[in-house]
Amino acid sequence: MSDAIEAFSAHAPDYDATRRAIVPCWDAFYGTAVELLSLRGGPVERVLDIGAGTGFMSEAVLGANPSAQLVLLDGSAEMLAQASERLPRAEIVQGDMREGLPDGPFDAVVSSLAIHHLEHDEQARLYEAAAERLRPGGVFVNAEHILERTPWLEQTGRARWRAAAAAAGASEAELDASDGRMELNRCATVQQCLGWLEAAGLQDCECFFQQFYFAVLAGWRPA
Repeated sequence: MSDAIEAFSAHAPDYDATRRAIVPCWDAFYGTAVELLSLRGGPVERVLDIGAGTGFMSEAVLGANPSAQLVLLDGSAEMLAQASERLPRAEIVQGDMREGLPDGPFDAVVSSLAIHHLEHDEQARLYEAAAERLRPGGVFVNAEHILERTPWLEQTGRARWRAAAAAAGASEAELDASDGRMELNRCATVQQCLGWLEAAGLQDCECFFQQFYFAVLAGWRPA
């Protein structure tokens, strides 16, 4: 079990309670990700959620696409148990995202706050694997923690996030715990992520939302 899977498994029982405060731009963050699934039209009938955790992203997808078939992949049985309660119709797959993804094709592959736990070379390979599982015209959307381009921007962004999360109701203990989990992060810049999307063969790759160190990036498989 990786350090990240172990840490989030241990945190699973109380994970949901703090999420909206810890992600103070929640509505715009997840709202942008879901909007991108139908931005070019076409069906949103089968969706893979990589690193699905307790199912926040998939729940948002289903809210906008009630008939979608969801496939949730995560390495933590404890997190997936909560996802299964939240989304009883979803297909639940326990597995390490580095070791292969469920078979496509998918209309969309999504991920939120998960891929940044991998080393950069692993992230690039996962982008390629996600792109390969898309139908022609399908979209890969990654709602992600990103690294700012300079140390000053990173420090400033972290301070702004902490203030916004506290204003949203996060306690000092919750903020400190979140900071501790961030030690497991291997975040990349927006520019690096866009490069991986393009190297995976996707087109019109762009960052469609960014606030604090949360960003929503997407690219489409050529039709």
